Amino acid sequence: MSALPFWPHEASAYSAEIDHLALAFTVLIVLLSAPVFVLMIIFAVKYRRGRTADRRHPVNSRIGFEISWAVIPFAAMLVFYVWSTRLYFQQHHPPGNALEIQVVAKQWMWKFQHPGGQREINELHVPIGRPILLTLASQDVIHDLYVPALRLKQDVVPGRYTSLWFDADTVGVYRLQCSQFCGADHAVMGGYVHLLSPSDYARWLEQAGTDMSLASQGAALFRTRGCSGCHGAAATVKAPKLEGLFGHEVPLSDGSVVTADAQYIRDSILMPHAQVAAGYPDIMPTFQNVLAEDDVLKLVAYIKSLAAEPRSKP
Repeated sequence: MSALPFWPHEASAYSAEIDHLALAFTVLIVLLSAPVFVLMIIFAVKYRRGRTADRRHPVNSRIGFEISWAVIPFAAMLVFYVWSTRLYFQQHHPPGNALEIQVVAKQWMWKFQHPGGQREINELHVPIGRPILLTLASQDVIHDLYVPALRLKQDVVPGRYTSLWFDADTVGVYRLQCSQFCGADHAVMGGYVHLLSPSDYARWLEQAGTDMSLASQGAALFRTRGCSGCHGAAATVKAPKLEGLFGHEVPLSDGSVVTADAQYIRDSILMPHAQVAAGYPDIMPTFQNVLAEDDVLKLVAYIKSLAAEPRSKP
């Protein structure tokens, strides 16, 4: 349901709370500004002809009233600051059990890849009652994924992974669109989010089944692109071990230490000379302009799947 007529539907508890925040803040602004405008009109009418001011006595100053006029709005704004900050941090800290779906934006379409290998274009099917984490990448220019019913909007920037998550609670089909001008056909870059019950989502996964999961597709790509020649168990070239890499700290040749997250793995594939692991030669070729963003996401999924295996310290 929607809090106001002609307002986008609320498809999650987060959507409802965003609406409550916006409405409450609007009420606060009206309460703070209305007395000023009302008194301006009253005084303009009452003293429209003017009169000589009586300055024989000092002005009656009400310190308490003046202090309250400053303190009360300040306290009210602090409440909204805490409220909005809590929502901000909530939105930027997804739960660990979220279902991760990869999203690639390109002129002019949205490509979605599920962990099981299912693919969609301009359509996204997800279950309600379960946290959904979208990892976003751009193939070309800046895009922006906007789902009004979920009150979510996130820039998709070339060369960088961004993310957003949601936990929908209302079954339905809702509009998604690009809200960042991205070229001639920007207006047609849109689609729909299908929020399904868990049972309907399970049936959809079966109908949209694929032979390989996203990680398995990444493993196949890992072999066909020759990556196993250096990073495989039988490789003769000295290259970093990938088993158990994801989520661990990696010392670099310049003395810094980074965490092997999705962004680090992507940059290591496309810009390997920018961050060379300590103790290893700078010999890895770049795959810039060779692999598409969805292929890189497959490789990231594969390397991430190896994180469960034990990893020795370098």
